[in-house]
Amino acid sequence: MLGTLVNVAAVIVLGCIGLIFKRAISEKCSDLLMKGIGLCVIYIGISGAINAGADIAPSDTNSLITIIAMTIGGIIGHALKLEYRMNRLGERVQERFAKGDSRSTVAEGFVTASLIYCVGAMAIVGSLQSGLNGDHDTLFIKSLLDGIMSIILAAQLGFGVLLSAIPVLIYQGAITLCAQWVEPFLNPLVIAEMNCIGYILIIAIGLNIAKITKFKVMNYVPGVIIAGIMAYIINKIPDVYNFLYAA
Repeated sequence: MLGTLVNVAAVIVLGCIGLIFKRAISEKCSDLLMKGIGLCVIYIGISGAINAGADIAPSDTNSLITIIAMTIGGIIGHALKLEYRMNRLGERVQERFAKGDSRSTVAEGFVTASLIYCVGAMAIVGSLQSGLNGDHDTLFIKSLLDGIMSIILAAQLGFGVLLSAIPVLIYQGAITLCAQWVEPFLNPLVIAEMNCIGYILIIAIGLNIAKITKFKVMNYVPGVIIAGIMAYIINKIPDVYNFLYAA
């Protein structure tokens, strides 16, 4: 758990530094920076989605899996009202802890940062390495990257970014503690397909940050799990796997 705890500490401590900077940034400058950050996040999402399986999977991801997973995941998220519930939670936290933060909502910072920190191979692979071998190097590197991003995001999105440390702790901590049991299910293809959906959601986050769109990103999060389940099943059926992934 050491790697995950360091990651959580980096998000919180460096996020607090971002909150200090937030007070010194004017409204116009904040808007300018937000749009710039949005464009950078869009780039990260596009690059990650295109190369989701380049380093870990024997083949590229399949767009059919992506489309089906996003569709089913979106339907599930809409039925469960995930975006609405997250916003309600954020509103309650803001009323209690961040009443003076008028530039952004706690929910926006929380959802944005959580997805950015939890999506990607480093979170999964690093947690597996930490749990199986006691090797925390990948998570230490991720902690540094997340910490830097935490400064930037907290300076623009406020207190909600610090709360993203909670899903980081739960997500990475669960993988680390259950590494011996979850490793057989998280094969390279599963990780690649989950990453692909995750990075597409990051693109949506970037568009929202830049105020180009207003995607209800949280409603699509179940698609990450659906993609992983589909990839795992397909990987067990050679004929289907060859049909979808054979070069």
